[in-house]
Amino acid sequence: QVQLVESGGGLVQAGGSLRLSCAASERTFSSYAVGWFRHAPGKERNFVAAINWTGGSTYYADSVKGRFTISRDNAKNTVYLQMNSLKPEDTAVYYCAAKSGSDYYTRTFHYDYWGQGTQVTVSS
Repeated sequence: QVQLVESGGGLVQAGGSLRLSCAASERTFSSYAVGWFRHAPGKERNFVAAINWTGGSTYYADSVKGRFTISRDNAKNTVYLQMNSLKPEDTAVYYCAAKSGSDYYTRTFHYDYWGQGTQVTVSS
């Protein structure tokens, strides 16, 4: 059982930056692909970014491409989401999710383990 804990959320003004972290309990976290998703009130949980198990391959939703960067440090069992040029529409609860294996996916049902989420609020 992999436990994921997100941190780094908060309140920021539009144009600002935040870095989210997703820390895993699993020592073999390097064997897992990881995705970030977000859930805004009244909307579905949507894909944001994903990274494969080595960190050598990443993928982004069009809405965040060029502004967000996903990365990982397998020595620390942690995946990061650097968010720059934040917009009010980025406001949501952000979740990280993990699945065993090398490849990442963009759909929620592919992921086996989820964190509890961290709130990101961007004011205009």
